[in-house]
Formats: sequence, C-alpha cells, structure tokens
Amino acid sequence: MTVHELGAASSTRRKAAVLRFLTELGAWAAIGTAVADISLPLAIAVVLAAIAIPTVYSTPGDKPHVTIAVPGWATIAILAATMAGGLAAAWIDWPWWAAAALSALAAASTVAELPRWRWLLTRA
Repeated sequence: MTVHELGAASSTRRKAAVLRFLTELGAWAAIGTAVADISLPLAIAVVLAAIAIPTVYSTPGDKPHVTIAVPGWATIAILAATMAGGLAAAWIDWPWWAAAALSALAAASTVAELPRWRWLLTRA
C-alpha cells in the first residue's frame, strides 16, 4: 500500500498523521525541557531546529510543498531522530509515567506510519 493509495483524506492516513504530530509535539517538549536545564536560549534553538528540519527537508510526493527535496530514507531518519531524541530526553528529564506515555505514543505512531515509511523507502 502506498501513501497515494491511502489518499490524504483516508482515516488511516489521518490517524497516522495525528499520532505522528502528537509524538513530535511530545518529543519537542521533552527535548526543550531537558535542554532548558542547561540553557533556555539553547533549548529554544534546539526545539526550533527540530521543528524546522522536517519542515524544510521532505520527500517529493509526501507533502504538497517541498522546499528541499530529500530521498525517502532521509525523511524517515529525520523523524526517527526526533523520536529517539525526544524519548531519550523524556526518560532523562521527565517522571517515569510521562516518559512511558510518550514511549507508548511513539510506538503507536511508528506502527501507524509503517505504510508511509514503506512508500518513502521506494523514493530515491
């Protein structure tokens, strides 16, 4: 199944997009709070970079507008790095129950994203 076969309006794709967005929000919050313990300006810069990178770099056909085109594996790597950084920061800085909740959300997001990721891997 490809992203195009799912269609932008399909409930499957919307569910995956909502889970991905919530996971990214959680990751950005975790990264921001963890880095803020070191420096607030650095935390702001790191979170802005984490938001800007997937906005600027994307795989053609995955989003309506592509600023800088990258292969599908790069889009997956960007998302995986955001998730991994967020989870690491959450487990370092947050209470265990909040880190566990973000971990569960990231797992659900990953499962929901698998069809999109398979499609992205076919994009050079």
